Amino acid sequence: MNVFFYGLFMDEALLDKKGITPGNTEVGYVDEYALRIGERATLVRSAGARSYGVMMNISSDQANELYSDKSVADYVPESVIVELLGGRKAEAKCYNLPVDKVTGTNKVYAEALLAVASKRGLPESYLVEIKEAAI
Repeated sequence: MNVFFYGLFMDEALLDKKGITPGNTEVGYVDEYALRIGERATLVRSAGARSYGVMMNISSDQANELYSDKSVADYVPESVIVELLGGRKAEAKCYNLPVDKVTGTNKVYAEALLAVASKRGLPESYLVEIKEAAI
């Protein structure tokens, strides 16, 4: 199962700590979704927006286990089309938080996400969006 990760789960080391070793890791983006960072991060539908992340292949059981953790249990899967930087498209599940649950701010999370996104080589324009959320 392809999962599009846009937050800290883009970091394979973090997934490894949770006992998940993803396959076929590729950077890409989804159009018509914008990153929102509150106390937690999510993608929300937004005309003209583009959000970057990493598509990884994990089993359905691993995805269910990962998103059963209390800290992310409110996230729900959505089907998205990921435009991979290599030029092809792929369908994936993207776990998003319902908009009504996006509250507050979390500078520490935004700074950690910025570090992961920088390490992944995501575009500078996207890094600026994350930096603005960390202010």
